[in-house]
Amino acid sequence: MVSKQLTIINAQGFHMRPAQMFTAAMGKYSSDVTIKFNGKDVNGKSLLNIIPACIKCGSNIEIVCNGADENEALAEAVAMIENGFGE
Repeated sequence: MVSKQLTIINAQGFHMRPAQMFTAAMGKYSSDVTIKFNGKDVNGKSLLNIIPACIKCGSNIEIVCNGADENEALAEAVAMIENGFGE
């Protein structure tokens, strides 16, 4: 298991487009991907779990990856978030 704490920097937070990008990217990994936010565990591969979590700009989250390709999954997740999802 690997994890990293991050702050959401894109202005609109984890709205539909970045959530869709994130779930598509994480879906190619066999590892479990979890977003820890406000005391909840959110499935990082499920758009229907990310959107209702209401993760806004400035939110502090932790990405946790667990599985065979956990390091690769975490590296891509961190890169996407630190890049503000290209926004």
